[in-house]
Amino acid sequence: MTATLIKAVIAFALMIGAAAGAHIWRPTAHLADSRAKVDLEQMFPAAFGDWKVDKFQPVQLVAPDVAQLLATIYSQTLSRTYIDSQGQRIMLSVAYGGDQSDATRAHRPEVCYPAQGFQIIANQTGVVDTPSHPLRVRQLVAKAGGRVEPISYWITVGDRTALSGTEQKLAQLSYSTRGVIPDGMLVRVSTIDPDFARAFGVQEQFLRALASSLSGSTKRRVFGAGAAT
Repeated sequence: MTATLIKAVIAFALMIGAAAGAHIWRPTAHLADSRAKVDLEQMFPAAFGDWKVDKFQPVQLVAPDVAQLLATIYSQTLSRTYIDSQGQRIMLSVAYGGDQSDATRAHRPEVCYPAQGFQIIANQTGVVDTPSHPLRVRQLVAKAGGRVEPISYWITVGDRTALSGTEQKLAQLSYSTRGVIPDGMLVRVSTIDPDFARAFGVQEQFLRALASSLSGSTKRRVFGAGAAT
């Protein structure tokens, strides 16, 4: 057998091995199939602590074209405005997808808001001390004309949380190496307030109350398990 033929045989064997490996390691089981079915309307209570849904203040969070895009990425979305006894309002937006693979990567507010004409004038990380564990969140401030909207959000991938695309990818890989396709959601809260510190403080109060109102399994799906990402 000539050296050229030997090299060809080795190359062919390597290609076959790579193809077989890719097939073996391709995730096939959906995490969502092993867990309780998600119903965002039921998962997020209409009233908890000092907060309740403001039925007189419907929330319009995205333009129709962006809403159509989200509908192709996520299987369920939820938008509500809550109000407390002091008249403070929080807008809640949740998007859930049963498949958090590369095909359904989360549509982040850093992209969504500028697409609607907002300018992101602040972008930082923060921590919300929920009753179960410290929750890392991404804190943005979006501005359009005279409207200033501080935003806090995070993404769950299975029971893990992620703030960046890299963290999200690593969380996906942690499941894919076990042959599992994770589900996940993007949870976002925002307020209309030019005082950033005050707005983020109100949002933390809201999220702490929400976390206290949820059961263990639901809380893990919404707030993650507290594991480092």
